Amino acid sequence: MAVSRHGSGLRADLRAYASQVHPVFMLPPVAASLFGAVLTTDFALVPAAVHAVAIFAAVYTAHVKDGYVDFHVRDEDDDHPLTVTGCLAGLYGATALFAVATLILAVGVDLLAAALTVPTWVIAYLHAPQLDVHPIGATMGYPAGIGLAILGGYAAQTGTLSPLALAFALVFLVVLTGIKVVDDTTDVAYDRTIRKRTVAVVLGPDRAIFLAYGLIGVGLVSCLAFVLVGLFPPGCVLAVAALALVAVIARRAPPKLATMLLIRGCYVFLAVLVAAVWFEPIRILV
Repeated sequence: MAVSRHGSGLRADLRAYASQVHPVFMLPPVAASLFGAVLTTDFALVPAAVHAVAIFAAVYTAHVKDGYVDFHVRDEDDDHPLTVTGCLAGLYGATALFAVATLILAVGVDLLAAALTVPTWVIAYLHAPQLDVHPIGATMGYPAGIGLAILGGYAAQTGTLSPLALAFALVFLVVLTGIKVVDDTTDVAYDRTIRKRTVAVVLGPDRAIFLAYGLIGVGLVSCLAFVLVGLFPPGCVLAVAALALVAVIARRAPPKLATMLLIRGCYVFLAVLVAAVWFEPIRILV
């Protein structure tokens, strides 16, 4: 049966599946996995790569499932590159890849790493149409996945967790939740028509924006606090300054532009944190 809705043959099918790779949203979870790995004192490439593949497969599952639900079930989107058969095949393939990578983690690396990785697929698969119709699920699914990716990447290296890994996961959970709330304010009118209860729908755009930047502020202040107590390296202050500057600029921008600025600012935030950890190794507290 046909896989691509826009052409036939292997090339069209591959192009349709490749279209489901969205770098803007898929790179951060994979980067978070690798970030968790570099938080350790002894970095091993194979466990890091296996965990990164599992996280990629989970996020790919989310994109294919979202596209399937939004176009073929809800009739929200105007177009989609995959047929129903193509979507289902993509889901089966991504799930199989995730299962294999997670099994390798469980058997060949560490059971804790596998246990922390499994929920990322559950969140991805259930995002639509289950989680995305409730304020908490719609807002915190992606940030929770990022936090779990950090913890899983760390556990794949050490077999344990530490205050360091937990603190970084918490910072990203809070900051990204704030950014997601800003993003949801761009679709308030439409979300109301399909009864999707995002934070922006429940609170209204103005109060949602106030909450969003409050969360971003709490996350950044927490990062500074962890620097002051010696848990984070001093270079993390530069990361906080960079994202804080972007947040100040974004606060004055329309929601769609603000979301773009904050997402890209978060890339810089993560990059500077990686540099701070990589070039200023700190003793892991257990």
